[in-house]
Amino acid sequence: MKQFKLICLDIDGTLLNSQHQISPSTKAIIQRVVNEKQAPVILVSARMPKGIRFLQRELNISQPIICYSGALVMDHETGILFNQTITLSQVQQAYDLARTVGAHMSLYGGDEWFVEESDEWAEQESAITNISPSIMKFRELLQRWGEENTGPNKILYMAEPGAIHRLERRLKSHFSDNLNIYPSKPTYLEIMAKNASKTSAIEFLCRRLAIHRFEIMAIGDNYNDLDMLKFAGLGIAMGNAPDPVKLSAAEVTLSNDEEGVAAAIQKYLPQISRP
Repeated sequence: MKQFKLICLDIDGTLLNSQHQISPSTKAIIQRVVNEKQAPVILVSARMPKGIRFLQRELNISQPIICYSGALVMDHETGILFNQTITLSQVQQAYDLARTVGAHMSLYGGDEWFVEESDEWAEQESAITNISPSIMKFRELLQRWGEENTGPNKILYMAEPGAIHRLERRLKSHFSDNLNIYPSKPTYLEIMAKNASKTSAIEFLCRRLAIHRFEIMAIGDNYNDLDMLKFAGLGIAMGNAPDPVKLSAAEVTLSNDEEGVAAAIQKYLPQISRP
């Protein structure tokens, strides 16, 4: 059986169940992978760093984390390893387009989350991630980022599915050659720099860890996981994933409410017994 030396896990809808928790069995199996097989477990998410760090602590793992779907890679010891930002002119254009469909817009840079005002969407995201956003007019924020010669790692839109679908079409007609644009669920649309992807970040870490792509097991549940699932030696879709994601994966495991991550690890690392 193929020996996997690296496991890459998406978080929401994959590692976490629908109550946004890691089940005790999944936690125990991940800790056995790290301790018994000495295989790094990398959390790969569209989340910001502080939305991932507390899960690392819960799992008792300390590997680098991939944030914003690959736009930012951080190590707990040395800080930022890889950083891709969106230009401020692109942010302004995206802001103008979002207003045409009435979508909520959040901006993420480094370990900060910004909104112009708190609304039901911001409150929903805050409840999921246990993080509160900073409230700031984007005009002032863009001016600050301009002075610091930086920009956001991610733009997140939240709206009803119809509005998200319309916004996705409009954004892709403007930015398809310059930005990565994809829905992470029916009510969420995410934007990153064109060269930022979960795969590019995993490739970066593989070079640092001297691990080949065919030695990677990757597990995810949504469209922003597609590139990662295709890149890995074994890409596994969750049972709760949309059908196109399942069809693109090498295998489908159980859902996140049925401990699909634990089941996949147990199957392909059979020496790791279920607690």
